[in-house]
Amino acid sequence: MTHDIVEILFIILVGFAGGVAVGSGFVAFLTVLGIIPRLTQLTKTMKYIRAYEWSVVLGATTGCWIYLNETIHSISSLFLIPIGLADGIFVGMLAAALTEVLNVFPILAKRLGIQEKIIFLLMAIVLGKVLGSLFHWVYFVDILRHS
Repeated sequence: MTHDIVEILFIILVGFAGGVAVGSGFVAFLTVLGIIPRLTQLTKTMKYIRAYEWSVVLGATTGCWIYLNETIHSISSLFLIPIGLADGIFVGMLAAALTEVLNVFPILAKRLGIQEKIIFLLMAIVLGKVLGSLFHWVYFVDILRHS
């Protein structure tokens, strides 16, 4: 009996430590990239910076809570469209911020010897991501089956 309690407490401790490590890394990543201040600069909404920050915190917390509870929602599959769009926008902005900070595209274009045709490199990456996402959703996801 005591062994089971110790094992459960150890699992809780490891899970909590892992969550804190991942959460801290995520916050550090967002902070180093300066995504939220940059977003408020681009959209000229500096007065809403606290709302942006809290939306990230609440979104991550809510997402983790839903994931950990393995809740099943009986809602229309059409509701997945705005959720997928929001997820895609978030991941795209995160990737764009990372590449902007690290100057990935100019370095890649220089290595490939196509500095004057960097627009073609950018368009190839964008179209590849869009076509890959569309292929995934059309081929692997059966929205009608889940409704």
